[in-house]
This record gives sequence, structure tokens and C-alpha cells, in this order.
Amino acid sequence: MSVKRLSLLGVNHKSTPLSVREKMALTEGYEVGLKALKNISGCLEYYLLSTCNRVELLFISDSESTLDAKMMQFLFGDAVDAQDWHKYSYLYHDAEAVKHLFQVAASLDSLVVGEAQILGQIKEAYRYATELNCTGPQLNKLLHKSFSVAKRVRNETGIGSSAVSISYAAVELAKKIFGKLDDKKVLLIGAGEMAELAAEHLVGQGVGGVIVANRTFSKAVDLAKQFYGSACVLEELITQLEDVDIIISSTGSPDLIILAEQVKPLMRTRRNRPLFFIDIAVPRDLDPALNDIDDVFLYDIDDLSQVVEMNRSEREKEAVKA
Repeated sequence: MSVKRLSLLGVNHKSTPLSVREKMALTEGYEVGLKALKNISGCLEYYLLSTCNRVELLFISDSESTLDAKMMQFLFGDAVDAQDWHKYSYLYHDAEAVKHLFQVAASLDSLVVGEAQILGQIKEAYRYATELNCTGPQLNKLLHKSFSVAKRVRNETGIGSSAVSISYAAVELAKKIFGKLDDKKVLLIGAGEMAELAAEHLVGQGVGGVIVANRTFSKAVDLAKQFYGSACVLEELITQLEDVDIIISSTGSPDLIILAEQVKPLMRTRRNRPLFFIDIAVPRDLDPALNDIDDVFLYDIDDLSQVVEMNRSEREKEAVKA
């Protein structure tokens, strides 16, 4: 009789650079990814998590199966050559897989240790997996246990007390650049949770003005209303760049939405006033070539790690208690 084996395969902000991670993001959504996994034989139960900082597969198989290699192929696709799969990934089995899952759920393995978003992201990924009948009794029990572990860690330690989000780190970076934000205009591209968190922090810092751009205009209007800002459609993005100082982008677009060739002519209109782009999307929203334009400065989600480090030591003292 074969013995079932639990495995966890993944990449994250520590193991893999953004240039590789963005090629692995689930731009088509969980449903497409989970249905593709159904076609891999030997996988008895499975779950898939994709965030801006990690992609992970948790699965149960027969211990003698050759499933690890198949899952590596699924995970990386064409992102990197097969010879580099092990270089960028981590693979845990049984007790080590459980330990890693609990650490991720409790935000002990996050770029921002103690951030609150990861547990919600895991629950969302789990909901998709259950709706498509991808999980079974073992993974259901294990994932529910991870939820209770995460809750206990947050309640019994101070790990979340000084935690920040990626969006908060982006606003902190803007503060470092300008010193104060009360006379600065900010353009938020995207109207999801990341954009909403950024808007909250910006208003808390007394920012001079907020403009929200989104593909669905009604969503941009709804978010802008919450923070006494204005809204625009994506087609107006380039025009808006003439007047703003900071752009924070967090869409789910699979393609770049602002190109260097669109921005370069604008700098003459702006009389070379500095323009700061902060890209917290994966895949990236903003053309890396923006950094080649005079007076234009671009930061991506991996650059934010330096901002995060300022608060990390205090949170990691609490993480030891967990």
C-alpha cells in the first residue's frame, strides 16, 4: 500500500527575483491555474496560492510518485530554464511542509513580518480550491489548522502591533523622498485592496491630493469618494502625469500600462519636475526603462524591502515568541 506524502513547492521574495516572479503570477486567475493542475496525474489533493510576493503549491501524492518534477514544470512554465528550477524554488515534505505553511499563514515568512493581508489571501485561495473540488479531507483539515495557528500567533504575540503593509511601505518611501506630502499630488493606478490601503495612508499623511485611475471607472469613483479625491479612466493616465508628483500602481494587468516612450515627452511639459513611480504590482505595471529618463525615478516591490527593514527588527523580536 502506498503512503501519502504532503509536499509544498514554492517561490517567494527571498528565493526569486521580481523579474522571474512576475512571469509566474496567475494573471488569468485561480480558476485557470487550478484547472490546469487537474490535468497532472498523481496529485490527490492540491491547493495553489499566488500573491505579489509568493507562488506556492501544497499537494498530496503517493510517496513514490514523480509528481515533484511535474509540479516544478507547472510552477515555472517558461519563466526560467529547467536547470534553474531548484535555484529559485524551495520544496518541503511532510512536517517541514506543515511548518512552512503555518509560518506563511502567521505572516512569519512575509516581506512585511506581521502584515495582516496574507491570511485573507490564503483563505481566498482555499475557497477557490474547495469550489473546484481540488482539496480533500487532509488538506481541508491542515488549512483550517493554519487559520487557527495564524489567529493564535496574532492574539498571543505582538507581531502585528507595528506591522505595515506593502502599500504603507510605498507611502513611507514617498515620505522619504519628499519629506512631507501636504503639497504633493498622488495618482493611484488600480482600485483594489492595495490601492485602498495606500489611499488610507496617504490621507493620514495629509497628502495634497489623490487621483484614482482604474479600468472600471465606477470603481475609481467609489474609491476616490472615500478619500475626497478625483477619478479618471486609464485612457487619461498620461494626461494626468503632467500634474502629479507620485504614482503608485497596483493593477492586475498582465501587460505594462505605462511605457517610457509615453513619459519622456511629458518631462518637457513638466519642466523636468521630478516624477516618482512606485510599482507594487506583480507582474509589473510600469516600464523598467522609466529609470533611464532624467528626473524620473522608479521603485518596484523588491525595492520596498529597504523601507520594510526599518520596522522588521522590532517585529521579529515578537516573531521569536511564536
